[in-house]
Amino acid sequence: MKSRDTLVRLKRFQVDDRRRRASQIELMIAEFGRMAGDLDREIAAEEGRTGISDPAHFAYSTYARAARNRRDNLNHSAEELRGQLEEAKRAFEEAQSELQKAQSLEGREKNTDRPLEGLRPAESAVLGAARA
Repeated sequence: MKSRDTLVRLKRFQVDDRRRRASQIELMIAEFGRMAGDLDREIAAEEGRTGISDPAHFAYSTYARAARNRRDNLNHSAEELRGQLEEAKRAFEEAQSELQKAQSLEGREKNTDRPLEGLRPAESAVLGAARA
């Protein structure tokens, strides 16, 4: 009985850990998106200030060019994180499935022990011997 309890606790911990990992990745993706949006606004403001919006122009703002590179890097990192998020979600679903299996095993074990508790000693001995 103790080993089943330990197994269920372990599986719950794994589910919580996988859920936490997926949420952290989602938060990082959202933060990268927010930062990229901020950079978009800064780029637009800088292009408006200089009057040059073509990155290939020789007088294009160095700040706007650097901000574009940072924004592109953030978007690329967010895409990589989306792949990691899919993996994390699969791992979470897998851990959840394993937890449900462990809980059903624990439930079956408890259900098989319970009927013997309410019986008189002679009946429980007969049923216990029949189960063995």
